[in-house]
Amino acid sequence: MPDVYIIGSFMTPFQRWPNKDHRKLAREAISGVIDDAGLTDGLGVEQTYFGSCLMQHSGQTMVTGQVCLLSLMEEGVLPERMPIFNVEGACATGSVAMHLARNDILTGSTDLALAIGVEKMFDPTNPRAALHQIEGAMDQFDRQRWIAAYRDAAEVAGFEWAPSPNRSLAMDTYGIQAALHMQKYGTTREQIALAAAKSHNHGSLNPKAQYQFRMTPEKVLSDRHVSGPLTRAMCAPIGDGAAAALLCSERHLRKLPKSVQERAVRIRATAVSGGKFRSFDEPGLSRIAGDKAYAISKLSPDDIDLAEVHDATSFSEIFQAEMLRFCAPGKGGEYVSSGATALDGARPMNTSGGLVSKGHPIAATGLSMVNEIVTQIRGEAGERQVKNANIGLLENGGGVLGMEEAICVVAILEGTRA
Repeated sequence: MPDVYIIGSFMTPFQRWPNKDHRKLAREAISGVIDDAGLTDGLGVEQTYFGSCLMQHSGQTMVTGQVCLLSLMEEGVLPERMPIFNVEGACATGSVAMHLARNDILTGSTDLALAIGVEKMFDPTNPRAALHQIEGAMDQFDRQRWIAAYRDAAEVAGFEWAPSPNRSLAMDTYGIQAALHMQKYGTTREQIALAAAKSHNHGSLNPKAQYQFRMTPEKVLSDRHVSGPLTRAMCAPIGDGAAAALLCSERHLRKLPKSVQERAVRIRATAVSGGKFRSFDEPGLSRIAGDKAYAISKLSPDDIDLAEVHDATSFSEIFQAEMLRFCAPGKGGEYVSSGATALDGARPMNTSGGLVSKGHPIAATGLSMVNEIVTQIRGEAGERQVKNANIGLLENGGGVLGMEEAICVVAILEGTRA
């Protein structure tokens, strides 16, 4: 199978941008990714995969990518008549866009494709709006099914589930999962707090992170309670942002300047799995996607130098370490406590700060993970640089079906420098 490469990667700063709409954020991301690829414009782009999930809040319910990129095509930054495919995979939208762009190139019909995710979650006139819009990532036709499932699971976990308009229901699902994991395996709140503090400390080194302050486990534990064992410092914030990647074929890469070729990052694998109403004792869908990615890449967990995982809450870092086979089931808390996921650990995780610190504008999240892995592999991460980083993995889940996500993408990226 021919290789596909990332030649450009970029993310805007993630924060609350009340004066920037989707078009401004998209423009910033596309300008940045073109510049990062060493190109003067994007006129060579043949296909674009555009992701956004909540644009209906602004009144734009369809042709979102076409509307957001129209001015860039009119100005000659992107080609006129360029096909734009609108992508939605909830929080996995950005990585789904990359997966589709890669597959497009693998067909041989395209040499240069753009993947971009843009999200506006903060509305200063209605700050809690996003919390309710996110519920659209859950089944709205059969709400009683998951309401009953969460109520029963929370009872087993030992606490009363009480949905609140002050938080997203997704945080409740993570709270229940964390409590069940604690009950079954002995995982502790202190271990979740260690994961959160570690990620916040990584985020303090990331100039594009929404939160750039250090935390101790004690501060994490004393923060405002959210759901189950989770505090606010263990949960991803509401914010805005965009991220993008330029992907190209091997034959196209050979035509580019040596300076571009030297910074190219190979996509060893992208793999996708779908969710279901699983029992708590079953592995999650990221185990399925991860195993697929290892098989496609012919790599093993031991080959991974660093990982960005979908820590919408810090419990997820513990759980995903298990699902991705970095440690045995039930040992994720011990794995984090050992220091393995720290910047100087055996396999650093969420060096960007993760979702809890870097931020989580949902459609942009997957491509921001790509940006961190690419930046690390290139050796351009500054104070948070992982030593000898060459192979990185990202795991990005989206939507909710019972006790897991509706879709998950795992990608493995590799440096090309000798």
